[in-house]
Amino acid sequence: MANTIQQYDQAVNSCKEIFIKKTKDYGTSWRVLRTISIVDQIFIKAKRIRTIQENKQQKIDDNIQSEFMGILNYGVIGLIQLDKKNDEIDEIPADVVEKLYGEKIDAAKSLMQNKNHDYGEAWRDMSQESFTDLILTKLLRIKQILLNEGKTLISEGIDANYFDIINYAAFALILIGEGKHGK
Repeated sequence: MANTIQQYDQAVNSCKEIFIKKTKDYGTSWRVLRTISIVDQIFIKAKRIRTIQENKQQKIDDNIQSEFMGILNYGVIGLIQLDKKNDEIDEIPADVVEKLYGEKIDAAKSLMQNKNHDYGEAWRDMSQESFTDLILTKLLRIKQILLNEGKTLISEGIDANYFDIINYAAFALILIGEGKHGK
């Protein structure tokens, strides 16, 4: 598991580096996004990955790896936005964004470690297609929770689905880095 933690940190740090640079370029323009818009942004990326997987070709240069990185970062945005009021579209300083990003990733990493303990790192034997399908499933669950006005009877909430999306994207990035899945 020590190797997994290092690989997880490496995958996330690559995503974080992009996130922070984009924050410096664009500010926190994503503050305007409501939950459904974040879900749709992740959906677009996951759907593109699935289409590339099925067609075995692509016409735009951004590769599958960069799409998983975007999915991970939008998952973090989703978690941050859940903590903020949707009607507050305030600019957040880059150093605060970096702190918030770290908090959300720390929680996702802790969840990953607990699940890895119980599941024995079963994700290492999963296909990239499965990660994509599971991310799409989590997005559909969030959409249904939104239709239910944020309420669930016995299921986890929106935040738990974002955490799973982050971790599935991180797992895909780790396996891409190991050369087990195409880039």
